[in-house]
Amino acid sequence: MENHRKILRTTAVGAVSATLIAGSALGLAPTAQATSNSVRFVDITGAGGTVLKGNVVTPADADGTRRYPLIVLPTSWSFPQVEYLAQARKLADTGYVVVTYNVRGFWQSGGEIEVAGPPDIADASKVIDWALANTPSDARHIGMAGVSYGAGISLLAAAHDNRIKAVASMSGWSDLVHSIYSGRTQHVQAAALLRGAATVTGRESPETRQVFDDFFAGDVAKESDLIAWGKKRSAETYLDQLNRNGAAIMLANAWGDTVFPANSYTDFYEKLTVPKRLELRPGDHATPEITGLLGLPNDVWTDTERWLDHYLKGEDNGVDREQPVQLKSRTAGGYEGYPDWKSVAATSRKIDLAGTTTIHANVDSGADGGIVLLSSILDQLVQVPPVASIPLLPRRWAAVWKSEKYATAQHIRGTAKLHTTVTGTKESGTLVAYLYDVGPLGLGKLVSHAPYTWYGQTPGKPFGLDLDLFSTAYDVPAGHRLALVVDTVDPLYIEHNPSGAQLTFSSPAEDPSYVSIPLREQ
Repeated sequence: MENHRKILRTTAVGAVSATLIAGSALGLAPTAQATSNSVRFVDITGAGGTVLKGNVVTPADADGTRRYPLIVLPTSWSFPQVEYLAQARKLADTGYVVVTYNVRGFWQSGGEIEVAGPPDIADASKVIDWALANTPSDARHIGMAGVSYGAGISLLAAAHDNRIKAVASMSGWSDLVHSIYSGRTQHVQAAALLRGAATVTGRESPETRQVFDDFFAGDVAKESDLIAWGKKRSAETYLDQLNRNGAAIMLANAWGDTVFPANSYTDFYEKLTVPKRLELRPGDHATPEITGLLGLPNDVWTDTERWLDHYLKGEDNGVDREQPVQLKSRTAGGYEGYPDWKSVAATSRKIDLAGTTTIHANVDSGADGGIVLLSSILDQLVQVPPVASIPLLPRRWAAVWKSEKYATAQHIRGTAKLHTTVTGTKESGTLVAYLYDVGPLGLGKLVSHAPYTWYGQTPGKPFGLDLDLFSTAYDVPAGHRLALVVDTVDPLYIEHNPSGAQLTFSSPAEDPSYVSIPLREQ
């Protein structure tokens, strides 16, 4: 079995590396074609003596007489050390020493996968130590950046190493628990994608293996252990240290990220007191950045370079004077700037969830959040999100409420919030709430959704439920209406509805049920 995994790993190394190297050197990036900077493949001693495979790109004019700002790029989950080669060479062309390294446990680096645990954080500092000792880098001007796993490690490193002065965290997380276990619900497709990639390209530590096993088992008795494990790996936990260290932090993510939903960044952003920037665009996990990895023009990487240039080189490029929150709608072109996240939604409109509705559990109604990666990529490229025929959804398994038809376009910006009263026939359960843009023919396009799971409720006793849907930016055309759909099964998540369970939704006069829709200033 291990030999088979090594063969798969070697084959994958060749395929991914060839693609990324081609992107940086064979014509996908004009700047890379003309570069004459130096690339070295190196071994770096990480925490505990673990050997990390890396590469170093230095400016073409490096002759030992001067120092350059340093940028450290940890690789994404399951990506090889050449992942950032195109961007590293572009950065070196503008006067940076760039060190990229394969995080421990993946590909040819030593150690085991710790999922951004303490050894990974210590590794980042060891890489900085190595770079200062072995390259013409300047200890006063150090930045970190990365995509996905590298983004999370960069944030965590900045909380633990005050030498880091700037961070660009792209498609990462600030709260690992909220990302893969939001609403106390396992995001099973996302976790399966991560574990499958790790099986082919890496080696799990015993702790990581046990956490994955417990996660998929859905054993609530292990919930507190899972949360404690995740908090240790979340920048949110070290917020005070981040603010005290003062690194300038840029956060970028996609509205449809099915691995690390955007809500994690938006909440975290508001709590930062350092120089900061938040960018949100259409797409799924790491898809807004991927063309940049191939050396093609890319908004995220362009802004990353501007951010690093200002805070590491002191360049007056205006990035600090722009509105710090930059959003791009899933349905309209162009960026919108806001002074902070709370200003994104100037007002809100409630849809009353009147009446009493009962649904049966354990059956997928046909309303779904889509397929991990695929669905939001389609939304990003051709504006085709998951769809459902709202009139045809079976009311035995789906509760449906609709707004009036809107006379003018509704510009949804931010986080829709569901408040309702639920009565279950069992003590545990799972529901998934979906917000749809419904056209004249009843076809609903998914605007947002979120899962919610509960335990220990008294059967037959109503309880209040509040749920934040995943943040988004979406424009509902005039003549359309919004619909809220609630069912109990979605392939993206593990459900916890006992067989035969039923859920009743009500709207007591003293505590009416509603969904609140955040709207941009019209």
